[in-house]
Amino acid sequence: MNRFLKLLPLALVTVFLSLGAKAQMLEDPTEWTVTAKQVEGNKYDIVFHCHVNNGWHVYALDPGGDGSFIPPSFTINESPDIKLVGEVREEGEVIDEFIDDDIGTVHYFKDVDFIQTVELAKEDMNVAGEYGYMTCNDETCLPPKYVEFSVQIGKGGASGEKKNDEAVASEVGKKDGEGKSLLVIFLLAFVGGILAVLTPCVFSMIPITVSFFTKRSATRAEGIKNALWYSASIIIIFTVLGVAISAIFGADALNVLSTHWIPNMIFFIIFIIFGISFLGAFELTLPSSWMSKTDAKANTKSLSGIFFMALTLVIVSFSCTGPIIGPLIVGAAMGGFQGPILGMLGFSIGLALPFALFAIFPGMLNNLAKSGGWLNQVKVTLGFIELMLALKFLSNADLQQGWRLLDREIFIAIWIVLAVMLGVYLLGKLKLGHDDANAKNLYGQEYVSIFKLFLSIVCFSFAVYMLPGMWGAPLKGLSAFVPPMGTQDFVIGQGGGAGGGHMSASGEGPERYVSEMKIYEPEAAVKYGLITYYDYNEALEASHREGKPIMLDFTGINCINCRKMEGQVWSDPNVMKRMKDDFIVASLYCDAQNVKIPADEQYDSEYLKKKVTTLGQRNSDLQASKYGSNAQPFYFFIDEDENKLIEGGYGYDPDVQAFIDHLDKVKENYNNR
Repeated sequence: MNRFLKLLPLALVTVFLSLGAKAQMLEDPTEWTVTAKQVEGNKYDIVFHCHVNNGWHVYALDPGGDGSFIPPSFTINESPDIKLVGEVREEGEVIDEFIDDDIGTVHYFKDVDFIQTVELAKEDMNVAGEYGYMTCNDETCLPPKYVEFSVQIGKGGASGEKKNDEAVASEVGKKDGEGKSLLVIFLLAFVGGILAVLTPCVFSMIPITVSFFTKRSATRAEGIKNALWYSASIIIIFTVLGVAISAIFGADALNVLSTHWIPNMIFFIIFIIFGISFLGAFELTLPSSWMSKTDAKANTKSLSGIFFMALTLVIVSFSCTGPIIGPLIVGAAMGGFQGPILGMLGFSIGLALPFALFAIFPGMLNNLAKSGGWLNQVKVTLGFIELMLALKFLSNADLQQGWRLLDREIFIAIWIVLAVMLGVYLLGKLKLGHDDANAKNLYGQEYVSIFKLFLSIVCFSFAVYMLPGMWGAPLKGLSAFVPPMGTQDFVIGQGGGAGGGHMSASGEGPERYVSEMKIYEPEAAVKYGLITYYDYNEALEASHREGKPIMLDFTGINCINCRKMEGQVWSDPNVMKRMKDDFIVASLYCDAQNVKIPADEQYDSEYLKKKVTTLGQRNSDLQASKYGSNAQPFYFFIDEDENKLIEGGYGYDPDVQAFIDHLDKVKENYNNR
């Protein structure tokens, strides 16, 4: 059911309770245990088990969404006696939830095991390290928490109740994750199989193959049986390939393939090669010796012979099916071990279905369109789409590494050009090497079919839709593909400029952490030119200088409801006018764990029970120790001397008027001090 409907009762209650809301410390809703289980010999699984209380959740290792969610982290202390085997993997029932068009679908757990396999050089030793996690519910997120753990492995740590040598260490940790709907993978792969049928390599084989079976068989029933076995063989071959991929790489490696920057760069190169191949620059083929060997074993006198006929088709058609299978495998990798298997199963069913249908209903062959230039046009169209998808993989790597090679406007510009070129191609105004001459009507004039005309309209409309994105339009329908707004160098808005405001009327503005944090700036702040501070002390200085109260915005990079408040409340012109004119706004990100603070500002936190070294840790400690809260979003209003201007704080509440009333009350209290 729609997320809004699910949260409606809770939202209504929140509207009333928030009027008198007090800041409050929320208890950690997770229960963690860390255990070591022997796999074989000196190999052990370090199992981080997390149970989450009702109403809360932890995200998966690949949390999905728009790329801003931070996954759980697990670190084993380095030692020459400890070797990590593979990456951390997850086991549990993943929950997929669609948030909105901007964020997309996120993936999380209520109960999960995160597992890291290690190989030890000694039989009896201690494995120690740290894990970090963040918990969220439908309203708020708690700040990230990092916990040290230690597990004794061997005789000293063996559990008397376990035959496989299990040691237990209790602590806390959590984070974000992913899991793609297997049904979606299957359906997308099935559509991919149907598209493969429309390529020249496969389409031209349908009437030949079906006629071969129906005419060479003694009875119609035998012909149908042979054709069905031929179709089943195609399904078996591709599905076995999917099983092999999963068995070789495993679920954990497949997850790495889909998320790490190096595989994303490899996929980018592969997609570029496939796209150029589909455009007609060259043909991708498997070794001819493979085809010769399988063709020699192909005959219709036995089921094994028909199987090799199917295998021959698979090999011969690789130049057309390969560029379609490649993207499917990448996407299916998000579904863990079962993903590639179901992906190949769906693809092969879509590919084999026409052979079975035409064998059962041979009369349909008379209505089958003849091969010709239109098949090449299908390939070229898919080639343009492959090039567009290639950019998504480059963007993934670019964002992860911070190269800034493919900022939002550059990405959109390339997509616009490709969409326009595809539209021009479909109208027959752009010719490539293997294209036929345009068809002519009764009057000898070249013309385009109605179907291609409508496809070209779709392409041009898509390009026009993307065009405003060059100047900062949100493009909600493409938010899952285009880079985040923070990478945009030029945004037209009422505040003007290429980003949010970073200079006050006095000519002074925030300096600390602006370069690191401006990429996460809310769209409303960018649009209206809101001056945003990211350092608490710098905001206090600005308050002294300008004589304005401070709005402390305790927020998070991966906080869903923080973004909802920004998108639904901050974006209101009346709210933004008050924030710009009447307040010093300090956005304090409690999960900015990659931003280090200077060494002379680091300290030991009583709340975090560790040394504070990052901006996120400092903001979390500030919120908890000074303001008695640890949930985001949460807003506190203070003066330049750090005195609260209103009792308590203001939590998540999408009621615009309630927030306006709160701001007005704060302003009144500030003026009446």
